[in-house]
Amino acid sequence: MGVITDGDNGYVELRHLEYFLAVADHRSFTEAAKRLHVVQSGVSATIKALERELGAELFVRGPAGVELTPAGEQLRPRARDTLDAARAAKDAVTATGGSVRGTVTVGTLASIDVIDLPTLLADLYARHPGVLVQLRSARAGSAGLLRQLRDGDLDVAFVVFTGAPPAGLHTRLLASHQLLLVAPANHPLAGRESVQLTELAGMSFVDSPPGYGNRMVVDQAFAAAGVQRTIALEVVSIGTIPTHIRNGLGIGFLSRSMLDEIGDSGLATVRIADYDLRWCLYVAMSAVRAPSPATRALFSLIEEVISATSACIQAPAVRPLRP
Repeated sequence: MGVITDGDNGYVELRHLEYFLAVADHRSFTEAAKRLHVVQSGVSATIKALERELGAELFVRGPAGVELTPAGEQLRPRARDTLDAARAAKDAVTATGGSVRGTVTVGTLASIDVIDLPTLLADLYARHPGVLVQLRSARAGSAGLLRQLRDGDLDVAFVVFTGAPPAGLHTRLLASHQLLLVAPANHPLAGRESVQLTELAGMSFVDSPPGYGNRMVVDQAFAAAGVQRTIALEVVSIGTIPTHIRNGLGIGFLSRSMLDEIGDSGLATVRIADYDLRWCLYVAMSAVRAPSPATRALFSLIEEVISATSACIQAPAVRPLRP
């Protein structure tokens, strides 16, 4: 691919690839335009010019948004590699001046109280004023963040794993919390100290959607126990789960720290006797792609925080307990 002349004249520009990836990430020309701070017509014109140059349609356009065509799927990782290489070249030149500059894209869960992210970012900016951080909230939970991290759409992500972190990632454990069964105070289980998963068969649950950390941990435990469960209500915001449980829509699973933050009035907690359901939050970045200086600076700062606070102890997310 050639780089860098303006207009539809036989070259593909870095700008073309940047616009292409913005649309691919958001599956929307409108959202891509917002991210790029340009008008939507400019994004559309740039994508059309890129499609003419490559001789292939890159997106299927429809009323519900856009999807990548097979050609677009082939271009996406190569466009990412090209932009990463260009960024690395710029970072290398900038580093000769002794400063760290660049943009770090960070994927976060809907609610993280394990690490003080605003204070962390303030510290990062104080040390490296030339670094810009873009925060993106999870749309598909930890599973979605992991996919974006592997695709190169994120530089750093806060994710929950239900076991050892996957290969190809550099990770540090931030927190490990046991999940407790939570029920209304008047529920038949409320007076129990502990229950086994098999006793919960046939009961209704309030939980996060598939792919979210809590849901993955609990689903894995029930699958290991051979117990099916009914999800009566799926909610994206974990902070609303206690309210739904209080209102009798089902029982659920939360950590003690989550309940302390949200409030446990009108609720009872019960320990699971035969499984250790453990919610483990990690910070992760790719171990396959070379991180930019800005990404390294942020990750190193997070590691400093972990070391200073001794945040947690490594533990598996789901572990059968021996009798």
